Amino acid sequence: MSAMSPPPERFTDHEIDPVFLSRWSRRGFCDEPIAVSQLFTLFEAARWAPSAKNAQPWRFLYSRRHDANWPVFLDLLYPRNRIWAQRAAALIAVVSRTVHKDGDGIRPSPTHAFDAGAAWALLALQAHRDGLNTRAIGGFDRACALKALGLPGDYEIHAFVAVGRAGPAGKLPDHLQGLERPTPRRAASEFVAAGLFPWSDE
Repeated sequence: MSAMSPPPERFTDHEIDPVFLSRWSRRGFCDEPIAVSQLFTLFEAARWAPSAKNAQPWRFLYSRRHDANWPVFLDLLYPRNRIWAQRAAALIAVVSRTVHKDGDGIRPSPTHAFDAGAAWALLALQAHRDGLNTRAIGGFDRACALKALGLPGDYEIHAFVAVGRAGPAGKLPDHLQGLERPTPRRAASEFVAAGLFPWSDE
């Protein structure tokens, strides 16, 4: 099966490009490093995301394994994530600016998180096309991250992303090995509706 072949756990109700099905987020990484130029190919893809009238509020901070800042990035993750992320080639912090300069003034940027999410999605798809694995990490100490990464008060951190070559599931702790598989998704009909909000259980 090629890297772009959809795994059997995933199928669609409507035809889409196979890249969306074949990409999934592994916890298993090998110890192989990746070059800075490879990372910047991912950032280049993120650069072309829809950008809120070209405000481009996203920011990416990164550290490769063995860089001076690697312990800082890794220690911000919760222990349950640190045990597998330590084998990644790089960690990326996904950040966005919560305000936007408008002429001589500054106004809130209501879509900053939305825009950063769009940029991260393009980064992840480019990584997959390049034979790299990415996994977004929401489990980290946000308060400490703001301080440790030196973020100004008008920036917010959303996630870390582990990047690298995929490694064998057998090197993961036993309790994670069973989770190392592609997951299905809800049918689009469960989260799409014409007109007003219809879901009573949300």
